[in-house]
Amino acid sequence: MTLHEIAKRANVSIATVSRTINCAPNVDPSLARRVRKVIEEVGYYPNTHARALVSGRSRIFGLMVSDTIGPFLPEIVQTFEKLGFEHNYEIFLSSIARDPRQMELAVRRMIERRVEGVAILSFEKEISLIEAFRSRTLPIVVLGKESPEPLLKTVCIDYLHGVRQAVQHLAALGHVRIALIAGPARLRTAVARKIAFQECMKEIGLEIPPQLLVEGDHTLEAGMKALCVLAALPDRPSAVLCSNDMTAIGVIRGAFELGLDVARDLSVVGFDDSQIAQFATPPLTTVQMSHVEVANVAFRVLLDAVGGQCNGSSRKVCAIQSNLVLRCSTNLAPGRLGDGAASKRADKRIAAERTQQRVGKAVAKWL
Repeated sequence: MTLHEIAKRANVSIATVSRTINCAPNVDPSLARRVRKVIEEVGYYPNTHARALVSGRSRIFGLMVSDTIGPFLPEIVQTFEKLGFEHNYEIFLSSIARDPRQMELAVRRMIERRVEGVAILSFEKEISLIEAFRSRTLPIVVLGKESPEPLLKTVCIDYLHGVRQAVQHLAALGHVRIALIAGPARLRTAVARKIAFQECMKEIGLEIPPQLLVEGDHTLEAGMKALCVLAALPDRPSAVLCSNDMTAIGVIRGAFELGLDVARDLSVVGFDDSQIAQFATPPLTTVQMSHVEVANVAFRVLLDAVGGQCNGSSRKVCAIQSNLVLRCSTNLAPGRLGDGAASKRADKRIAAERTQQRVGKAVAKWL
């Protein structure tokens, strides 16, 4: 079935069929309805490759993700596909491989598909990827990377806000020896979270002995191993902040193996608020960062860029804020548990904060 045959059946010109398919505003509504009826009857599907050749636009966005995104990959892909459907864009997905040959092939395939923009959602160093696309003058969106390039747009994430809430929450519960199990130094996000922790501890006058800074690799095993190291210290910490939820859940499992009661003997805070955090035992207090919002912002930045709405000097995009989500893995520092009145006051305050968060979420849902 061709445009000529559609036009013949609908008794209109080929130009009218073409304008109807492309949703042009200057088509008589009655003619457009007639054309759409014929298209539906015969099951006609436009040739998108031919349309791209004629219009010079592919209406495809590239999305490149790495394993550092971890359990949030489905949320990011689903958000991109949903927004792509709404704005008549296809999403060409590719993983960021560690093999340089695979990486080169992934870039080549995107260029061959004539993608109109690329979102590189990774917390690793993606300089080689940026260089590969830069020569094609394509709009590129990355996470948290500084650059003077006008076509390189950065989605900034405010780690400091959530980490400050976590540190102040632990300090209010009487914890003074607070450890950090950081992520690998090769990840920008891990470095940013470590720096935020150090700044927040300094703000409230708490020292960080070197032995309380342990580097992990964002895995369950790393959390268990790090807790063994911290628990063996002569003066072990009473609270641990982890660079991600998987590490924190590893800490919880390690505490079980060592006979420590999480919350009563050791307060644990994670980061990311992954879906599994609320199902941990006990449910994990964590710093939330919305990856759906990250994907949403990245897509809309690409959409603005191809639509000519992006200012060349506007390289940074709005910061996505992180916030503490209170659950059951934090409590008064062990030395203060004997104070019954203080314990009751703390329990009431924590319960009130959790209730306020639940009410806020319920209200937001209904608005």
